[in-house]
Amino acid sequence: MSLVYLVIALILVEYMLFGWQVSRARVRYQVPAPATTGNEVFERYFRVQANTLEQLIVVLPAMLIFCRYWGAPLTALLGLLFIVGRAMYFFGYTQAAARRHAGSVVSSIPTVILLVGAIIGPVRALIAGG
Repeated sequence: MSLVYLVIALILVEYMLFGWQVSRARVRYQVPAPATTGNEVFERYFRVQANTLEQLIVVLPAMLIFCRYWGAPLTALLGLLFIVGRAMYFFGYTQAAARRHAGSVVSSIPTVILLVGAIIGPVRALIAGG
């Protein structure tokens, strides 16, 4: 389980790094708080952070449930794939909105697998009487 906790911590570090990049973009593109619009490039940085937060609401609890039924190594591997996908999403989207798709797909695949496994695991356990 420690491996899964480490990957979760890395996911949170990545999210914090995205937040810092949003702060830097806010200054660079002169978008004063609390505004979230006004410069297209800033808006792309902001959307990366917001979209990643939306993903975290699903992926983090799904990882914990999935791990209970399918084991830490597979859970950690899927979590690492999520991190890679989010990094791809960040670098693609901050360059151009159309370049976000590959990272979105790469991070969505482990999220879907984790969520499906987080449902199937407990259902199987209930059916087995546990």
